Amino acid sequence: MKKGKYTKVQSPEGWGVSTKLIRGGTKRSEHGETSEAIYLTSGYVYDDPESAEARFAGEEDGYVYGRYGNPTVSMLEERFRLLVGAEAAYAVASGMAAAWGALACQLKMGDHIVASKDLFGSNYQVITNILPRFGISYTLVGGNNVVDWRAAMRPETKVVFFETPSNPLLEVLDIAMICEVAHKGGARVIVDNAFATPILQKPMQLGADIVFYSNTKHTDGQGRVFGGMVLSSKEFKEDLLKPFLRHTGPTMSPFNAWVLLKGLETMKLRVEASSHAAALLAEELSRLPQVERVYYPHHDSHPQKALAKQQMRMGGTMVSLDIKGGKEQAFNILRRLKIIDISNNLGDAKSLITHPATTTHKNIGPEARKLMGIKDGCLRLSVGLEDVEDLLEDLKQAMAVNS
Repeated sequence: MKKGKYTKVQSPEGWGVSTKLIRGGTKRSEHGETSEAIYLTSGYVYDDPESAEARFAGEEDGYVYGRYGNPTVSMLEERFRLLVGAEAAYAVASGMAAAWGALACQLKMGDHIVASKDLFGSNYQVITNILPRFGISYTLVGGNNVVDWRAAMRPETKVVFFETPSNPLLEVLDIAMICEVAHKGGARVIVDNAFATPILQKPMQLGADIVFYSNTKHTDGQGRVFGGMVLSSKEFKEDLLKPFLRHTGPTMSPFNAWVLLKGLETMKLRVEASSHAAALLAEELSRLPQVERVYYPHHDSHPQKALAKQQMRMGGTMVSLDIKGGKEQAFNILRRLKIIDISNNLGDAKSLITHPATTTHKNIGPEARKLMGIKDGCLRLSVGLEDVEDLLEDLKQAMAVNS
């Protein structure tokens, strides 16, 4: 079979989002498969010892070991890179592997991090507990006061790290402002964009240097596999990220990469549909007497609504609630749900709900939860693809016990 028979000349940079999600990065083998191939292999062979030597020296193209690269994983990286508009992408085993790799590859003893105070529980543990063991200090900042962000910067600050919207209270931070402060102080900016997804928000266009994702969430979107992705400049990937990750080993499985490639094909449709439903639910839930407060970036009650509309094309798939009566009443609601599942995962086709104080943010402790504003009556809802009328009815009947 003629080599390259099934390879078309393509210009993917100019494609629309949906085309990139379906066709970006695809490389067909000599068999001309429609769906991307899964290369389930841990290693590769060489025609001769000179070829092996040349590949390890970087003088010949090709793969050398599964921990260093895989064709299926490479397709996923290229598709995600095109979607985000980054120079480079690196796929890893999970979202937290992406967070850890983006931080640890560039930090050393004596360095300092400025981070947002509103963080996912594991991000908070990495910043405040794990990195300090290696002599890396931190300062936490809340809100969008430029004076506070400037005051937190030090000569030894190397990284500014934040997530927006935040987990679980959907705090929206001013990406462009924080990037400007960080860059004037000589620091790189890392943004966790998991909640917004690259469908709704593109932090690199607002100045971020590095963006990472948990592909476990909306990319897969069906609760099947783990995965993470780091987007950056080519220089950052080649000089810092790649050497660190290759030698520390948070390798993405080729099978997981294939599942995530399939997930990307429908991600735009799923995220937009779930976001539309989430906006409707946020409005309806805000009117219920059992609800003390609704958190949703595009809702009129959100203090950063104007900023959220500037940065995010839609309000996202997540809605959080403060329930009157605290933990007891929140648990009563969870027990009575008939459709929505209790789960600490998110970004799924199925609607999922969790109680952050006893799950995702339990281990950070009560003082940290108080600092973040996470109450014992808080519930975090990940809106799926069910009929929104059914979801609203399920929530209403579950709350009726508290009337």
